Amino acid sequence: MVNAGDMNGSGNLMDFLDEPFPDVGTYEDFHTIDWLREKSRDTDRHRKITSKSKESIWEFIKSLLDAWSGWVVMLLIGLLAGTLAGVIDLAVDWMTDLKEGVCLSAFWYSHEQCCWTSNETTFDDRDKCPQWQKWSELLVGQSEGASAYILNYFLYIMWALCFAFLAVSLVRVFAPYACGSGIPEIKTILSGFIIRGYLGKWTLLIKTVTLVLVVSSGLSLGKEGPLVHVACCCGNFFSSLFSKYSKNEGKRREVLSAAAAAGVSVAFGAPIGGVLFSLEEVSYYFPLKTLWRSFFAALVAAFTLRSINPFGNSRLVLFYVEYHTPWYMAELFPFILLGVFGGLWGTLFIRCNIAWCRRRKTTRLGKYPVLEVIMITAITAIIAYPNPYTRRSTSELISELFNDCGALESSQLCDYINDPNMTRPVDDIPDRPAGPGVYSAMWQLALALVFKIVITIFTFGMKIPSGLFIPSMAVGAMAGRMVGIGVEQLAYHHHDWIIFRNWCRPGADCVTPGLYAMVGAAACLGGVTRMTVSLVVIMFELTGGLEYIVPLMAAAVTSKWVADAFGKEGIYEAHIHLNGYPFLDVKDEFTHRTLATDVMRPRRGEAPLSVLTQDSMTVEDVETLIKETDYNGFPVVVSKDSERLIGFAQRRELILAIKNARQRQDGVVSNSIVYFTEDPPELPPNSPHPLKLRRILNLSPFTVTDHTPMETVVDIFRKLGLRQCLVTRSGRLLGIITKKDVLRHMAQMANQDPESIMFN
Repeated sequence: MVNAGDMNGSGNLMDFLDEPFPDVGTYEDFHTIDWLREKSRDTDRHRKITSKSKESIWEFIKSLLDAWSGWVVMLLIGLLAGTLAGVIDLAVDWMTDLKEGVCLSAFWYSHEQCCWTSNETTFDDRDKCPQWQKWSELLVGQSEGASAYILNYFLYIMWALCFAFLAVSLVRVFAPYACGSGIPEIKTILSGFIIRGYLGKWTLLIKTVTLVLVVSSGLSLGKEGPLVHVACCCGNFFSSLFSKYSKNEGKRREVLSAAAAAGVSVAFGAPIGGVLFSLEEVSYYFPLKTLWRSFFAALVAAFTLRSINPFGNSRLVLFYVEYHTPWYMAELFPFILLGVFGGLWGTLFIRCNIAWCRRRKTTRLGKYPVLEVIMITAITAIIAYPNPYTRRSTSELISELFNDCGALESSQLCDYINDPNMTRPVDDIPDRPAGPGVYSAMWQLALALVFKIVITIFTFGMKIPSGLFIPSMAVGAMAGRMVGIGVEQLAYHHHDWIIFRNWCRPGADCVTPGLYAMVGAAACLGGVTRMTVSLVVIMFELTGGLEYIVPLMAAAVTSKWVADAFGKEGIYEAHIHLNGYPFLDVKDEFTHRTLATDVMRPRRGEAPLSVLTQDSMTVEDVETLIKETDYNGFPVVVSKDSERLIGFAQRRELILAIKNARQRQDGVVSNSIVYFTEDPPELPPNSPHPLKLRRILNLSPFTVTDHTPMETVVDIFRKLGLRQCLVTRSGRLLGIITKKDVLRHMAQMANQDPESIMFN
């Protein structure tokens, strides 16, 4: 049983105290907040500030500062999130290249920075310069040959293992909450659940450091999901500096919603996409004021990242591309096929990953997280190194797959056979037959695709920071690029076919394989996360191509339809259920014809409901009830015979009230009568001093009748954010329904284990 909303405001909690005692109104760890109560407390606080602001200039200034504190918090979140994202990007770039070699002129330069600062670099050999040396050149003086290859291979694996071991050790020792993506937990916290330490300073520090290490190790994971966690840690830190947010869990969650938007803004360089992601995917309560503040936080974060310019191209992301060819209606068919592939991949990934994570939780495998990380890193590095498409960082791979083949491209994917008589502008190169490099790249991409699909299933969920956006996009981009090259070659060799005749004449630039990679990436990301609107906006902000919204929308909607046909849960919802978090998803539908009386406790055969009476229990009786039960609150009734409901008292506030009364008020002893009435009756002269606790009583707890349909009860819990509601008949208390009772009942109706929702 849990507490109800204090609709009367917080007020002074005991008549004999001038001020509320410390810790009142706060919640225990792993408990759910009461949204109604938090909203009521904030309204009371705002009313007091408004009335005081008319008393003096100083109070008026304080009211202005209070009004502006929200915008100040957003500014600070944006600045810190943008700075951390820029530092992470720069560090990942350097440490990824460190696995292959080192810059002699300045060891802190990445490969690209080293060669671009060199005066001896030519355009054709822009990846080669004397200042950058592979480990084999540095150690044995050889850059080619079997021995140099084996040495580079060995050192690549050693660096990867070193980074991964350091990351998992830091997480285990200093911040166990820094593992995983963080988005399932952020969603649960935003729905009103308390997980102390999950957004703490240590978690922020360790997640930032280990994120650099794990992405640099070459594991099949991304930094985008964890960046949302990092931004929310920033939000939690800054909100603790302002009492408006630190003392109100509901207001704090408004800040965290905006911080999540800033996290996506810097992860993808997509401020608008970040706001929509927060609204569509992670937030539970998102008022209009939070929308504006999210927009401001995302803007500041993106501006800060742009100022740092981590990629040196004045862009916010590594894979910014621009296409010069329009798309044609006939191409919608392959785009929709990519959407089907994305939906199927999403379903396969979710089922396999959840099965593996469940196995990890229920077998001895979960007891050896360091060994698991080391083994997966070793397998990844050993298989990844021989294939150039898996050896490089996943962001660079996506960047190459998205790229349009211009005249200056040196990639294998652009090894087409050129017509020597071609005299066209650089940006309008016609479709050409594929050369040997393209066919070789297709084989390597096919192998890389199979490897990524398999290894990502085992990587996501390990005890290290691990994002899923980039690996999902890589899978889709590889599949999309291969489909794009296939359509391009089909159009080139069979331009007289009826489907190509109208829009693909010989010598025309008809098909852009990079666009197919982009559509495939959107489809796979949509299949795994079930995002739609925010996904399309993020993708067009990434590419700067408003022209390609329709293909992206077609692929995103198709992938969602296909994936939803096999199960409504996205990967984050699936992990929430796996971990047993008490999350009431607004997207779930409840269609069963059960009543409140079927779900409420106590049931037939169970002990009667534990209640307090308004004027017949002693302090000792109340303390005994608290000691013998673990309920988080107790209904208060007129008497145990009548069971007429008066209100609801929280366990925590009862404990604090009695403790403070014993310390501060003379005459309160174990046999003092506890009163919840407005005016206690006259007592005999020798009786102990009474304890009046009317002020901690919630006089308007939420109630339903025993014949209320559960469909309505579930809706009330979702929309009002209740912890519990009391069940009555004609004003007489019958039982109680808690949020966990609702979740248990929903699991039972879906033929699932009702105890699986209990957080452990």
